[in-house]
Amino acid sequence: MTSVNVHSEVRPRTNWAGNITFGAPDFSCPASLGELRGVVGRARQVRVLGTGHSFNDMADSPGAQVSLAGLPLEVEVDSAASLVRVTAGLSYAALAGELDRRGFALRNLASLPHISVAGACATGTHGSGPANQNLSAAVTGLELVTAAGDVVELSRGEESFPGAVVHLGALGAVTRLILEVVPSFQVSQRVYEGLPLEVLDDHFAAIMASGYSVSMFTDWRAPRLTQLWIKSLAEDGTPEIEGEPWFRATPARAARNPVPGLSADNATAQLGEPGPWFERLPHFRPEFTPSAGDELQSEYLIPAEHAVPARHALHQVGEQIAAVLRVGEVRTIAADELWLSTAYRRDSVGFHFTWIPDTSAVLPVVTLIERQLAPFAPRPHWGKIFTTPHRGVLRELRPPARLPRPRPPLRPRRQVPQRLHRPLPRPLS
Repeated sequence: MTSVNVHSEVRPRTNWAGNITFGAPDFSCPASLGELRGVVGRARQVRVLGTGHSFNDMADSPGAQVSLAGLPLEVEVDSAASLVRVTAGLSYAALAGELDRRGFALRNLASLPHISVAGACATGTHGSGPANQNLSAAVTGLELVTAAGDVVELSRGEESFPGAVVHLGALGAVTRLILEVVPSFQVSQRVYEGLPLEVLDDHFAAIMASGYSVSMFTDWRAPRLTQLWIKSLAEDGTPEIEGEPWFRATPARAARNPVPGLSADNATAQLGEPGPWFERLPHFRPEFTPSAGDELQSEYLIPAEHAVPARHALHQVGEQIAAVLRVGEVRTIAADELWLSTAYRRDSVGFHFTWIPDTSAVLPVVTLIERQLAPFAPRPHWGKIFTTPHRGVLRELRPPARLPRPRPPLRPRRQVPQRLHRPLPRPLS
């Protein structure tokens, strides 16, 4: 077991992007599980704050707001079972380095390594790759503190477990998670520029399957991709797609940042240079400000088979999108069985939008995008900006009606208190 440095206990005024000012009247940063149980047990309403990378009010509270950053951060690897138990406040950047030192890896990572493990899993955050599920699919067990202050555990295989992993903070304060790990591996990353969009009509699936993890970047204005990032297993060498006559993209001659105008120093190493999985799968280095740093974000996942018509639908309003956009990204995500996952039971394509930091200008365009994608049953990323009513999203997901009933360790099974079932975060409108 390894202890990791604890984050600051200073109360944050806003989320990372600065578009949400927290209004919670009470804030706590407990230093132990016992303190956390006391805080949660006494409070009438509680929400947990992670690294603040959600772009809506999910982490705000009309009562108490709790940060887990003060809890001792630990990593405990079970090599024989290929599992790791981590405390919830740990970031993927901190976890990845520790895992790699022990010869292990996670199957995939998101574009930002700065986010917390618990927050990413709670919201269904993902990376890319047609064979790669979202990050929460790696969870095999979790420990949480319920509204009554009890510590309970859930494990994969229990009937209610698929409803507890992507939980949006509605079941309690998750304190530990158990994740599947694999042997450490090397990845090389190459960037291509200027691929004509017309090529996607016939070859979208082939392009997205040309590497372990692939991302398309676009400004939604020009008739070509601004960049195409292909992350391959190092032993696979140069992507075979380079030899296809229809692949009319140009290899980048120097490292690039996917966000126009930003330094490539912030981005992970490219140009085919092999490196550890955790230094290539994210787009951005953990020691630099992630992405643009001053931005808003939205994302919608649709069934993978609708990728091409959905792309055309969005290009119909490309000028409106481009007017408030920093960069757009397209990724693929494999299906899972987690009830509130945006990839629940369907292989998906995600259309991601990094916006300028102007909520009033962005929201009308978000609504326009939702209208254009409506025929394709879009599911918004829970932690980003959307205006779709929750009822419509949940009706489309159709998770089982029964809520999870966590199991207290060494105690009889008991029902989760009803006051724990708080409403879902409000969409911005």
